[in-house]
Amino acid sequence: MAALNRIQKIASHLDPPKPHKFKVAVLGAAGGIGQPLSMLLKMSPYISELSLYDVMNTPGVAADVSHMSTAARVKGYLGADQLPAALAGANLVIIPAGVPRKPGMTRDDLFNINAGIVRTLAEGVAAHCPTAWVAIISNPVNSTVPIFAEVLQRAGVLDPKRLFGVTTLDVVRAEAFISEIVGADPRDVSVPVVGGHAGVTILPLLSQARPSLPASMTAEQRKALMTRIQDAGTEVVQAKAGAGSATLSMAYAAARFADSCLRAMGGEGAVAEYAYVRSSAVEGLPYFSSPLRLGRAGVEDILPLGPMDAMESENFEAMKAELLGSIRKGEEFVAKGPAAAAAAK
Repeated sequence: MAALNRIQKIASHLDPPKPHKFKVAVLGAAGGIGQPLSMLLKMSPYISELSLYDVMNTPGVAADVSHMSTAARVKGYLGADQLPAALAGANLVIIPAGVPRKPGMTRDDLFNINAGIVRTLAEGVAAHCPTAWVAIISNPVNSTVPIFAEVLQRAGVLDPKRLFGVTTLDVVRAEAFISEIVGADPRDVSVPVVGGHAGVTILPLLSQARPSLPASMTAEQRKALMTRIQDAGTEVVQAKAGAGSATLSMAYAAARFADSCLRAMGGEGAVAEYAYVRSSAVEGLPYFSSPLRLGRAGVEDILPLGPMDAMESENFEAMKAELLGSIRKGEEFVAKGPAAAAAAK
């Protein structure tokens, strides 16, 4: 898939299309991910209007980003009363809103705080930009995507082809770590990362990596690499010693995913990506992160996972129960109604 993306980019430079211009809304724009993400999006040639929303500090972020000498117009929106205006006419909504992980915090802890935030934002999208593509960063993604889907479905506006959990960070981490091992440019590394977006549900298919991992790598070394990719978020949280989580790399990954979405919306052919989406790719798991092809209407194809070696197959089977539990937790949160939101606060 990396090779396909590189070919597409080379072709676009040889015969550059005039970029389509879209409105992109960032919900949670004043946070640790939202601020660098907003900066990166301001640099996109595909964006005509960048709508920055948060419950605090948005005017300052919007003013700061607006001083960049790039074409996108920036507007800041502050508080729930301004959410409708922030969303009106949006083509793509990116959601990093919520609290980040802190040392000792599990993704269940995150759920108890972020579930209600995501539900409220989903209600806003359903009411004010129901046809927008939505890219969810708010953790735990394994649960927040089902929450969002259930809210949209109850509002009668769910299009599963346009709802994504952003798992690109797992892919870029795998590319970075493998590039260090094989001595390649990370942009030339391709490795599928499928499953979910938390711990053991993250499944890097190292046997499919290109360039291939060295034949001299032992099974223990391959297992250690898989574990590092799965636990990379914790690695950052610990390295920051309580001062934050993976914000900069996540902003980079989200901007990369947004670029893919906007290129697909603009009709630049089938765009290869990975994302956590509603699918039947894996029996018994209604959501799964898979290789995708994106087109003007969203997900055009969910591609096969491909062959797995023994270690990957073992991890694939082992993670199913945890991933399904996270999915059900999100769905049940919506089913329980406002009482669940109050209890989660």
